[in-house]
Amino acid sequence: MRVAVAAYPLETIASFEAWADKQRRLLDEAKALSADLAVLPEYLPLELAGAQPAAVREDFAASLDALQPLFEPWQTLHLELARALDLHIQAGTFLLRQPNGRYRNRAFWFTPAGEVHWQDKLQLTGFEKASGLIEPGDALRVFELDALRVGIAVCYDSEFPLPVRAQREAGARLLLVPSCTDTPAGATRVRTGCMARALENRMFVARAVTAGELPWSPALDTNTGEAAIYAPMDVGLPADGVLAVNAPGTTWAVAELPLSRLERAASKSQVAVDSDWPQQLRAPLQGASVSRLR
Repeated sequence: MRVAVAAYPLETIASFEAWADKQRRLLDEAKALSADLAVLPEYLPLELAGAQPAAVREDFAASLDALQPLFEPWQTLHLELARALDLHIQAGTFLLRQPNGRYRNRAFWFTPAGEVHWQDKLQLTGFEKASGLIEPGDALRVFELDALRVGIAVCYDSEFPLPVRAQREAGARLLLVPSCTDTPAGATRVRTGCMARALENRMFVARAVTAGELPWSPALDTNTGEAAIYAPMDVGLPADGVLAVNAPGTTWAVAELPLSRLERAASKSQVAVDSDWPQQLRAPLQGASVSRLR
Protein backbone atom coordinates (compact mmCIF):
# COMPACT_ATOMS: atom_id res chain seq x y z
CA MET A 1 0.00 0.00 0.00
CA ARG A 2 1.51 3.29 -1.14
CA VAL A 3 0.06 6.38 0.55
CA ALA A 4 0.42 10.06 -0.42
CA VAL A 5 -0.47 12.84 2.04
CA ALA A 6 -0.80 16.46 0.97
CA ALA A 7 0.54 19.73 2.29
CA TYR A 8 -2.20 21.37 0.28
CA PRO A 9 -1.25 24.81 -1.15
CA LEU A 10 -4.16 27.19 -0.54
CA GLU A 11 -4.93 30.04 -2.92
CA THR A 12 -7.80 32.32 -3.88
CA ILE A 13 -9.60 30.69 -6.80
CA ALA A 14 -12.25 32.41 -8.93
CA SER A 15 -14.58 29.51 -9.81
CA PHE A 16 -15.48 25.92 -9.08
CA GLU A 17 -14.17 24.94 -12.52
CA ALA A 18 -10.76 26.42 -11.75
CA TRP A 19 -10.76 24.68 -8.38
CA ALA A 20 -11.66 21.37 -10.03
CA ASP A 21 -8.74 21.78 -12.44
CA LYS A 22 -6.46 22.26 -9.45
CA GLN A 23 -7.70 19.03 -7.87
CA ARG A 24 -7.15 17.14 -11.12
CA ARG A 25 -3.59 18.44 -11.36
CA LEU A 26 -2.69 17.65 -7.75
CA LEU A 27 -4.24 14.20 -7.74
CA ASP A 28 -2.58 13.43 -11.07
CA GLU A 29 0.69 14.19 -9.25
CA ALA A 30 -0.19 11.76 -6.48
CA LYS A 31 -0.98 9.04 -9.01
CA ALA A 32 2.28 9.76 -10.87
CA LEU A 33 4.04 9.07 -7.55
CA SER A 34 2.40 5.60 -7.67
CA ALA A 35 0.03 6.30 -4.80
CA ASP A 36 -2.80 3.87 -4.11
CA LEU A 37 -4.39 6.26 -1.61
CA ALA A 38 -4.23 10.07 -1.51
CA VAL A 39 -5.12 12.02 1.64
CA LEU A 40 -6.20 15.68 1.56
CA PRO A 41 -6.65 18.05 4.54
CA GLU A 42 -9.50 19.17 6.74
CA TYR A 43 -11.64 22.20 5.73
CA LEU A 44 -10.25 22.11 2.18
CA PRO A 45 -13.52 22.95 0.33
CA LEU A 46 -13.66 26.30 2.15
CA GLU A 47 -11.05 27.38 -0.40
CA LEU A 48 -14.03 27.55 -2.77
CA ALA A 49 -15.38 30.53 -0.82
CA GLY A 50 -12.77 32.59 -2.65
CA ALA A 51 -15.22 32.87 -5.53
CA GLN A 52 -17.81 34.55 -3.26
CA PRO A 53 -18.19 38.29 -2.52
CA ALA A 54 -16.11 39.56 0.39
CA ALA A 55 -19.13 39.81 2.69
CA VAL A 56 -19.76 36.08 2.22
CA ARG A 57 -16.26 34.64 2.21
CA GLU A 58 -15.21 36.65 5.28
CA ASP A 59 -18.17 35.39 7.32
CA PHE A 60 -17.91 31.77 8.49
CA ALA A 61 -21.67 31.14 8.61
CA ALA A 62 -22.27 32.74 5.22
CA SER A 63 -19.38 30.85 3.62
CA LEU A 64 -20.70 27.50 4.93
CA ASP A 65 -24.16 28.29 3.58
CA ALA A 66 -22.70 29.23 0.18
CA LEU A 67 -20.72 25.98 0.11
CA GLN A 68 -23.76 23.67 0.34
CA PRO A 69 -24.92 23.91 -3.33
CA LEU A 70 -21.40 22.81 -4.32
CA PHE A 71 -21.53 19.54 -2.40
CA GLU A 72 -22.96 17.48 -5.27
CA PRO A 73 -20.47 18.73 -7.89
CA TRP A 74 -17.67 18.38 -5.30
CA GLN A 75 -18.65 14.77 -4.68
CA THR A 76 -19.07 14.02 -8.38
CA LEU A 77 -15.62 15.46 -9.11
CA HIS A 78 -13.91 13.20 -6.59
CA LEU A 79 -15.82 10.12 -7.73
CA GLU A 80 -14.76 10.82 -11.31
CA LEU A 81 -11.13 11.33 -10.29
CA ALA A 82 -11.09 8.17 -8.17
CA ARG A 83 -12.37 6.15 -11.13
CA ALA A 84 -10.22 7.80 -13.78
CA LEU A 85 -7.01 7.59 -11.76
CA ASP A 86 -7.76 4.22 -10.13
CA LEU A 87 -6.97 5.99 -6.87
CA HIS A 88 -8.57 5.91 -3.44
CA ILE A 89 -9.14 9.53 -2.36
CA GLN A 90 -9.68 10.61 1.22
CA ALA A 91 -10.78 14.08 0.17
CA GLY A 92 -10.28 15.93 3.45
CA THR A 93 -13.53 17.14 5.02
CA PHE A 94 -16.67 18.86 3.82
CA LEU A 95 -18.77 20.83 6.33
CA LEU A 96 -22.15 19.37 5.41
CA ARG A 97 -25.41 20.85 6.66
CA GLN A 98 -27.65 18.47 8.64
CA PRO A 99 -31.47 18.47 8.85
CA ASN A 100 -31.27 20.42 12.14
CA GLY A 101 -29.43 23.27 10.38
CA ARG A 102 -26.05 22.58 11.98
CA TYR A 103 -23.01 21.22 10.15
CA ARG A 104 -20.90 18.11 10.51
CA ASN A 105 -17.22 18.19 9.67
CA ARG A 106 -17.31 15.05 7.55
CA ALA A 107 -14.28 13.25 6.13
CA PHE A 108 -15.16 11.56 2.84
CA TRP A 109 -13.48 8.59 1.17
CA PHE A 110 -14.07 7.99 -2.55
CA THR A 111 -13.12 4.66 -4.15
CA PRO A 112 -12.28 3.71 -7.75
CA ALA A 113 -15.33 1.41 -7.66
CA GLY A 114 -17.61 4.42 -7.15
CA GLU A 115 -18.23 4.00 -3.42
CA VAL A 116 -18.55 6.89 -0.96
CA HIS A 117 -17.69 6.40 2.72
CA TRP A 118 -17.28 8.88 5.55
CA GLN A 119 -16.25 9.56 9.14
CA ASP A 120 -17.48 12.60 11.09
CA LYS A 121 -15.19 14.61 13.35
CA LEU A 122 -15.99 13.59 16.92
CA GLN A 123 -14.32 16.26 19.05
CA LEU A 124 -14.86 19.97 18.37
CA THR A 125 -12.13 22.56 18.74
CA GLY A 126 -12.65 25.85 20.57
CA PHE A 127 -13.15 27.61 17.23
CA GLU A 128 -15.79 25.10 16.15
CA LYS A 129 -17.63 25.29 19.48
CA ALA A 130 -17.54 29.10 19.51
CA SER A 131 -19.03 29.25 16.01
CA GLY A 132 -22.24 27.64 17.26
CA LEU A 133 -22.60 26.11 13.80
CA ILE A 134 -20.99 22.68 14.05
CA GLU A 135 -22.02 19.53 15.87
CA PRO A 136 -19.83 16.50 16.67
CA GLY A 137 -20.27 13.13 15.06
CA ASP A 138 -21.65 10.17 16.98
CA ALA A 139 -20.29 7.09 15.18
CA LEU A 140 -16.86 5.54 14.80
CA ARG A 141 -15.94 3.62 11.65
CA VAL A 142 -13.18 1.45 10.22
CA PHE A 143 -12.80 0.86 6.48
CA GLU A 144 -11.38 -2.26 4.84
CA LEU A 145 -9.16 -1.78 1.79
CA ASP A 146 -7.99 -5.14 0.48
CA ALA A 147 -6.43 -6.78 3.56
CA LEU A 148 -5.78 -3.46 5.32
CA ARG A 149 -8.20 -1.86 7.76
CA VAL A 150 -8.11 1.92 8.03
CA GLY A 151 -9.53 4.48 10.45
CA ILE A 152 -9.95 8.25 10.14
CA ALA A 153 -9.36 10.74 12.98
CA VAL A 154 -10.08 14.31 11.86
CA CYS A 155 -7.41 16.70 13.19
CA TYR A 156 -8.27 17.24 16.89
CA ASP A 157 -9.61 13.67 17.09
CA SER A 158 -6.03 12.42 16.73
CA GLU A 159 -5.30 13.82 20.19
CA PHE A 160 -7.82 11.49 21.88
CA PRO A 161 -6.51 7.95 22.42
CA LEU A 162 -9.65 5.97 23.26
CA PRO A 163 -11.63 6.28 19.99
CA VAL A 164 -8.47 5.51 18.00
CA ARG A 165 -7.87 2.54 20.28
CA ALA A 166 -11.39 1.31 19.45
CA GLN A 167 -10.53 1.58 15.74
CA ARG A 168 -7.33 -0.35 16.35
CA GLU A 169 -9.24 -3.09 18.18
CA ALA A 170 -11.55 -3.27 15.15
CA GLY A 171 -8.46 -4.09 13.10
CA ALA A 172 -7.19 -0.69 11.91
CA ARG A 173 -3.47 -0.61 11.16
CA LEU A 174 -3.52 2.73 9.32
CA LEU A 175 -5.01 5.97 10.63
CA LEU A 176 -5.71 8.89 8.28
CA VAL A 177 -5.60 12.37 9.82
CA PRO A 178 -6.88 15.19 7.60
CA SER A 179 -5.90 18.31 9.57
CA CYS A 180 -5.88 22.11 9.57
CA THR A 181 -3.87 24.04 12.20
CA ASP A 182 -3.23 27.76 12.35
CA THR A 183 -0.46 28.01 14.96
CA PRO A 184 2.86 26.21 15.50
CA ALA A 185 1.53 24.99 18.85
CA GLY A 186 -1.54 23.51 17.16
CA ALA A 187 0.59 21.80 14.54
CA THR A 188 2.80 20.36 17.28
CA ARG A 189 -0.20 19.06 19.19
CA VAL A 190 -1.55 17.21 16.16
CA ARG A 191 1.89 15.86 15.24
CA THR A 192 2.41 14.67 18.81
CA GLY A 193 -1.04 13.08 18.85
CA CYS A 194 -0.33 11.29 15.57
CA MET A 195 2.99 9.93 16.79
CA ALA A 196 1.46 8.84 20.10
CA ARG A 197 -1.33 6.98 18.32
CA ALA A 198 1.26 5.25 16.10
CA LEU A 199 3.29 4.21 19.17
CA GLU A 200 0.51 2.98 21.42
CA ASN A 201 -1.45 1.15 18.72
CA ARG A 202 1.39 -0.18 16.56
CA MET A 203 -0.11 1.43 13.48
CA PHE A 204 0.82 3.81 10.67
CA VAL A 205 -0.60 7.33 10.80
CA ALA A 206 -0.88 9.51 7.67
CA ARG A 207 -1.44 13.23 8.21
CA ALA A 208 -2.44 15.80 5.56
CA VAL A 209 -2.31 19.56 6.22
CA THR A 210 -3.39 22.89 4.75
CA ALA A 211 -0.48 25.15 3.74
CA GLY A 212 -0.16 28.87 3.07
CA GLU A 213 -2.53 31.73 3.87
CA LEU A 214 -6.01 32.87 2.90
CA PRO A 215 -6.33 36.16 4.83
CA TRP A 216 -10.01 36.53 3.96
CA SER A 217 -11.04 33.18 5.47
CA PRO A 218 -12.07 32.84 9.15
CA ALA A 219 -11.02 29.17 9.05
CA LEU A 220 -8.09 29.07 6.60
CA ASP A 221 -6.43 32.42 7.25
CA THR A 222 -3.10 31.01 8.53
CA ASN A 223 -1.91 27.43 8.19
CA THR A 224 1.02 25.53 9.66
CA GLY A 225 2.35 21.99 9.85
CA GLU A 226 3.82 19.38 7.57
CA ALA A 227 2.37 16.42 5.73
CA ALA A 228 3.84 13.24 7.14
CA ILE A 229 3.46 9.50 7.52
CA TYR A 230 4.38 8.08 10.92
CA ALA A 231 5.25 4.60 12.14
CA PRO A 232 5.76 3.03 15.56
CA MET A 233 9.32 3.57 16.81
CA ASP A 234 10.42 -0.03 16.98
CA VAL A 235 12.51 -2.79 15.44
CA GLY A 236 12.76 -2.54 11.65
CA LEU A 237 10.96 0.82 11.55
CA PRO A 238 12.31 4.40 11.67
CA ALA A 239 13.80 5.28 15.06
CA ASP A 240 12.26 8.76 14.87
CA GLY A 241 8.87 7.39 13.80
CA VAL A 242 8.84 9.28 10.47
CA LEU A 243 8.39 7.30 7.25
CA ALA A 244 7.95 10.38 5.04
CA VAL A 245 7.52 14.14 5.28
CA ASN A 246 6.95 16.66 2.51
CA ALA A 247 10.01 18.67 1.51
CA PRO A 248 9.69 22.47 1.74
CA GLY A 249 7.74 23.82 -1.22
CA THR A 250 6.39 20.42 -2.26
CA THR A 251 2.85 19.10 -1.99
CA TRP A 252 3.14 15.38 -1.38
CA ALA A 253 4.82 13.12 1.15
CA VAL A 254 4.69 9.52 -0.08
CA ALA A 255 5.59 6.20 1.48
CA GLU A 256 5.09 2.52 0.83
CA LEU A 257 3.70 1.16 4.08
CA PRO A 258 6.00 -1.66 5.27
CA LEU A 259 3.15 -3.79 6.59
CA SER A 260 5.26 -6.92 6.93
CA ARG A 261 7.74 -5.02 9.11
CA LEU A 262 4.86 -3.89 11.29
CA GLU A 263 4.00 -7.51 12.01
CA ARG A 264 7.66 -8.50 12.53
CA ALA A 265 8.05 -5.62 14.98
CA ALA A 266 5.15 -7.03 16.97
CA SER A 267 7.01 -10.33 17.49
CA LYS A 268 10.41 -8.75 18.25
CA SER A 269 9.34 -5.47 19.78
CA GLN A 270 11.41 -3.45 22.22
CA VAL A 271 8.16 -2.22 23.77
CA ALA A 272 4.64 -3.57 23.50
CA VAL A 273 2.30 -0.68 24.35
CA ASP A 274 -0.37 -2.11 22.05
CA SER A 275 -0.51 -5.52 23.73
CA ASP A 276 0.18 -4.13 27.22
CA TRP A 277 -2.69 -1.62 26.86
CA PRO A 278 -5.13 -3.59 29.08
CA GLN A 279 -2.67 -3.46 31.99
CA GLN A 280 -3.45 0.22 32.56
CA LEU A 281 -7.15 -0.64 32.91
CA ARG A 282 -6.69 -2.75 36.04
CA ALA A 283 -9.10 -1.69 38.78
CA PRO A 284 -6.42 -0.46 41.24
CA LEU A 285 -5.17 1.97 38.58
CA GLN A 286 -8.51 3.65 37.92
CA GLY A 287 -8.08 6.07 40.80
CA ALA A 288 -5.08 7.69 42.48
CA SER A 289 -4.57 8.08 46.21
CA VAL A 290 -2.92 11.19 47.63
CA SER A 291 0.05 10.93 49.99
CA ARG A 292 0.76 14.02 52.08
CA LEU A 293 4.44 14.89 52.27
CA ARG A 294 6.04 16.61 55.29
